[in-house]
Amino acid sequence: MKGEIKAICISEKRGTAKHEVKEALLKENWGIEGDAHAGKWHRQVSLLSFDEVEAFRARGAKVENGAFGENILVEGYDLKTLPIGTLFSCGEVLLRLTQIGKQCHSHCEIYKQVGDCIMPREGVFTEVLRGGTLKTGDILVVEKSVP
Repeated sequence: MKGEIKAICISEKRGTAKHEVKEALLKENWGIEGDAHAGKWHRQVSLLSFDEVEAFRARGAKVENGAFGENILVEGYDLKTLPIGTLFSCGEVLLRLTQIGKQCHSHCEIYKQVGDCIMPREGVFTEVLRGGTLKTGDILVVEKSVP
């Protein structure tokens, strides 16, 4: 399976909207350089389906890339259906799926504006097993799933 990276987004501080960057350096066991959510934990890089964001937009929501707090928007995958342990590769980069969805403790700005947010049910989280550079337009490949 292959999917195209449609956007890469980062934020320098937690609780602020992410903004698009054309490329990002991913560091092993850390996450995206310059992103506030990077660190030594299991949610280093978040992925969200571009297709789900487009469906959300089709319902009338005016949301920019990064609005859901996602680091990487990927077209072509229903990410939430992949098993924990799934490996994603792109060039030198290797990511492992560690969590599907997340609990939303307080409704985000998107939810307040339109009454829904897809990240808690559609977003997935990964850890960086091997670092490298990702760019918009790169192809992210599902390698396999491992325990």
